[in-house]
Amino acid sequence: MALNILLVDDSDTIRAVMEKTLRIAGVPIAAVHHASNGRDALKVIADNWIDLIFADINMPVMNGVEMIEKMSEDGLMKTIPVVVVSTEGSRTRIEQLKDKGIVAYIRKPFHPEQFRGIVEDITGGNHAA
Repeated sequence: MALNILLVDDSDTIRAVMEKTLRIAGVPIAAVHHASNGRDALKVIADNWIDLIFADINMPVMNGVEMIEKMSEDGLMKTIPVVVVSTEGSRTRIEQLKDKGIVAYIRKPFHPEQFRGIVEDITGGNHAA
């Protein structure tokens, strides 16, 4: 099953690196959407079918936590798995984010194996590369 993925980060470079990393990892991709902040991400989600989101925490306009909170208020959006990709990573912060509904956390800098493992965990390994 190929996935529609949304990458949310205020850095164009980081989003490009995440997309390349997903492709190197062999993640089956139908489409990749990009957003530079949480507000733009919510618009992308409203206009497109998204299977999985990789999002930073610290962004202007609307940060990742605010985006996750807004998503949790919407019946359909709250079902989309969100993986946080960030340099911020205290155990307390990660637990707070998991309480808000994230499914996983990847610390920057990241590796293809991390993305592949998380996608396999989320999809139950049910995809063809």
